[in-house]
Amino acid sequence: MTEGYAITQEGLDALRIELERLETTARNEVAERIRVAREWGDLKENAEYHAAKEDQAHLETRIAKLQDRLRGATVTESPTQVDVVAFGSTVEVRDETSGRTARYTLVGAAEANARAGKLSIESPVARALVGAREGEDVIVTTPSGKRPFHVLRVGA
Repeated sequence: MTEGYAITQEGLDALRIELERLETTARNEVAERIRVAREWGDLKENAEYHAAKEDQAHLETRIAKLQDRLRGATVTESPTQVDVVAFGSTVEVRDETSGRTARYTLVGAAEANARAGKLSIESPVARALVGAREGEDVIVTTPSGKRPFHVLRVGA
């Protein structure tokens, strides 16, 4: 593996864009909400002010986490051998137990997103798939037991 957080170039670019948006637009929006709420009077009983301050705290926490993630990010290149599942590969598999097919791109934990088909390289499914080739079967150990997967297609 690599030092730091493994991330694809695409994931790193998305992280930078999100951080930029939070540090500019989102901060300005929260600051404006606080300013407006202050004008409404007594801050002790001003629910809008307290909500805006709480949102500001959450925003700053999110920014700090993204900055930390960015500092620790190590871009990991897509595999050069595209017929073998590796970090950055896109792989289509069939769960032999359910018959369902799925398409995953193996990414770092920081950019994993199940809905988008981005599977953490640290997940049980990804760990079982790494090194597999098209047409091979792998066994995935899950909390509910072992599940056989068939690799339908591998791409970068």
